Amino acid sequence: MPPSPQNPGLSNWLSIIALGAIWGGAFLSTKLALDGFGPWWVASGRVGIAAVAITVLGAMTGQGMHRIRGLRSWLFICAFGMTSVAAGMALLAFGQQYVPSAFAGISMGAVPLLILPLAAVFSKEEGIGPRRIAGFIVGFIGLAVLMGPKALSSTGRDLETWGQLACVGTAATYAVGSIITRRSPPMPQLAFAAATLWVGTVVLVPIAIATEGPPASLATPAGYALLYAALIPTAVGAVMRVRIIKSAGSVFMSLTSYMVPVWSVIFGVLLLGEKITLSMYSGMGLVLGGIAISQSRALVDFWRK
Repeated sequence: MPPSPQNPGLSNWLSIIALGAIWGGAFLSTKLALDGFGPWWVASGRVGIAAVAITVLGAMTGQGMHRIRGLRSWLFICAFGMTSVAAGMALLAFGQQYVPSAFAGISMGAVPLLILPLAAVFSKEEGIGPRRIAGFIVGFIGLAVLMGPKALSSTGRDLETWGQLACVGTAATYAVGSIITRRSPPMPQLAFAAATLWVGTVVLVPIAIATEGPPASLATPAGYALLYAALIPTAVGAVMRVRIIKSAGSVFMSLTSYMVPVWSVIFGVLLLGEKITLSMYSGMGLVLGGIAISQSRALVDFWRK
């Protein structure tokens, strides 16, 4: 039986766990990249380098952008590139200058909740019911517990409110982008991922040049961190995201937003020697419980097999 929103299959479960780990570890590389680049060049560099990498890979595997056919396909590509890539990156780059990083994490956790009404209207085959709604609410509560009170603490900066709205706006662009991907016409996955990243690059690079001037050299520790962020979380993540949404749906893909902070905590403990607290245990338990509730039917079917 092929994967579906009701039965994602083992491959998609492994994929979102891996993607959660990849994106959960992206915060460290982004932080290191910001030591040598401004936020706009970090965003532009991630998108632009990823676009080049996926374009080359697509050409080598017969999934080049020349295989994209029809105006309708390009309209979906431009819509995704303008919202989920360009607007999402731009809003997040702006917002993180004025809010605690924990608030940005909370905002990303809103993606599954924002996807629910969109999927109910534009992707009805994914099956939105009380079980999934309850699971996502429990997961979001777990995320709030995991992040702790610091997520809502004030920075005292003049544009803090606008920064908060920008982070929530980023989550909204990701939710819209997932629905766009789900409804897009059939086309090679690498071609779709590369084309959307090129749209984002065309938008973001002029902003980076206008606000931060020419970019710094990549031949530095910050540059190596940016290369990693571009090639792994952005390029590999973009391809995996398209494949998961196309086969298992946007609602299933949104579970990654809950897995990312869990992996961030795990990496912090394993790599940075951070202490794990009772609230972290409670938060991760609620997050995993929410995922289990929202996907209980699929999990039962999987174990029966």
